[in-house]
Amino acid sequence: MRVSRRALMLSAGSAALESMAPLHRGFADPDIKEFRFTAEPASVNLTGVGHPDTPVWTYNGTVPGPELRVRQAEPVRIVVSNKLGEHTTVHWHGIRLPNAMDGVPGLTQKPIRPGESFTYEFTPPDAGTFWYHPHVDSLQQLGRGLAGALIVEEREPVVVDRDLTWLIEDWRLDHEGRIAGGFGNRMEAGMSGRIGNTVTINGRVPETVSVKAGERLRLRVINAALARIVGLRFEGHKPLVVAYDGQPCDPHPPEDGRVVLGPAMRADLIIEMNGKSGQTYRVIDDYYKDLAYKFFDIAYDQQPLVREHPQQLPKLPENPLPEPDLTAAERHEIALQGGMMGMSTMGSGGMMGGMGGATWAMNGMSMTGDGQPDMPPLFTVKRGKTCVLALRNETAWWHPMHLHGHSFRVISRNAKPNPIREWRDTVLIPAHETAEIAFVADNPGDWMFHCHVTDHQESGMMTVIRIA
Repeated sequence: MRVSRRALMLSAGSAALESMAPLHRGFADPDIKEFRFTAEPASVNLTGVGHPDTPVWTYNGTVPGPELRVRQAEPVRIVVSNKLGEHTTVHWHGIRLPNAMDGVPGLTQKPIRPGESFTYEFTPPDAGTFWYHPHVDSLQQLGRGLAGALIVEEREPVVVDRDLTWLIEDWRLDHEGRIAGGFGNRMEAGMSGRIGNTVTINGRVPETVSVKAGERLRLRVINAALARIVGLRFEGHKPLVVAYDGQPCDPHPPEDGRVVLGPAMRADLIIEMNGKSGQTYRVIDDYYKDLAYKFFDIAYDQQPLVREHPQQLPKLPENPLPEPDLTAAERHEIALQGGMMGMSTMGSGGMMGGMGGATWAMNGMSMTGDGQPDMPPLFTVKRGKTCVLALRNETAWWHPMHLHGHSFRVISRNAKPNPIREWRDTVLIPAHETAEIAFVADNPGDWMFHCHVTDHQESGMMTVIRIA
């Protein structure tokens, strides 16, 4: 992978997402916060002054789409119109919502055809950092820019000086600033997926983020890339992780000092800005060996300290998640299979390398493309039952596995109990490793379970779990 130094000089200082003001129609319920946006083509500048604009697909003409901010346990209505040349939907990633609002074509709703609209209504039970993206032609639609942040605010504000959202997107641009073709390349699909040569935060490649000495930041990091995994190091600073995938956890430093997020994963960080006024500190992404680069610079202004002594560290309030009962759980083993240098048999007509069929499978079965509405579930769980999924990665590649409609506890990795009590909706499983996750199957319906490396999802690593 050839990555230009210019394209990877990153920041988010002047590119904060613009909150979208709610709209209220005269006959609408005044207690429901309503938003409207349109999926449509546009041109935006991703790489800065002096560089060409890029034709993209957007929500309301911006990349990323409008940042939606709502309140926990308060109903929301979102009207989505489609002005693309193909069908689309919107999936509200990580929200525990009714099955009919989940945005999976054929499974939970009919796709939104060009020129039509669809109204999503739900009441988010959990506060936290979530996001939205299509679930139709996902590889191309997400890869051309369709993504946005969905922030569910706590009932009581968390005491910080600034609350920032950084939505990371990964683009493959040609020399003229256009999005390169080749979506669905079989070679890439069988390996790490489509990784780009330009990384943006909040839709731009600026140079620095400006901070004040002594201030406390709540930083919400969302990895909306197709395939890129990021590993962020904050030089001269000690971030604390206070939430994963929107769900609070005990505050702790990231493992080995690096915040690792696979596609679709999020982390909320509390960072005490304890650097010196006028100084600059780097944030490095060194996830990929020998391809480390400067993600952006943290630049302190010349203003005096915001405060001399740090305040007591805030702890996010817990969300109303049902606790799994591991003593009465039913257990299902799921093998992740296929890909280049992976298992030699796949079932469901798939072959190694994707020639003639699917490239990936789970337990020998593959669901390709956007999925098929008549695809039988991998298994059925009785509503209210605790379910443990024992995930075994038999492939040579990492997989961020996402479960729709639920959050789950990560209870062990490689047969070792997880020392951190953490909830997630997407778990990153390294090659040839295992993980056990547990959740209470309290949300009825047919729910997708898939790898969020979008190439892997569309070429077979996707299935359905039924809760009835």
